[in-house]
Amino acid sequence: MAEEEIKTTATETTDTPVSQEMPDSPAATAPSKKKKLKKTVAYGQMHVQATFNNTIVSFTDQAGGVLSTSSAGACGFRGSKKGTAYAAQVAAEKAANVAKTQYGLSKVDIFVKGIGQGRDMAMRAILNMDIAIESIKDVTGVPHGGVRPRKARRN
Repeated sequence: MAEEEIKTTATETTDTPVSQEMPDSPAATAPSKKKKLKKTVAYGQMHVQATFNNTIVSFTDQAGGVLSTSSAGACGFRGSKKGTAYAAQVAAEKAANVAKTQYGLSKVDIFVKGIGQGRDMAMRAILNMDIAIESIKDVTGVPHGGVRPRKARRN
């Protein structure tokens, strides 16, 4: 009974604006939008993972937060072309362009992982983008001690 009375009174009052009448509407409850602050990172890191099948390039800040990333597959290369040096160059240029224009990246430390063809070309592409290279470090995993031996044979 009480619900019916509320509904009739809400329909009877037509001279009030809709946004005040219905607080659940998006226009009434939307908070004022704050302008997003643009993050500027002048000094960052470039991580290159070069495998035989693909090359992934990521730009991060000093804490490791990813600024931009790209790969040979994301640049349109398919199949065996993803593992080529040219595909790595295109991927590095794409990621560097985003990091430089959106975040103002100007100096990087390079960390290279893997044994693919894109190792060197990704670094050379950065030199052409006017981003200074502070250091280059190879972080490729090295096997140590080998795999666990099989259990002893029982007779």
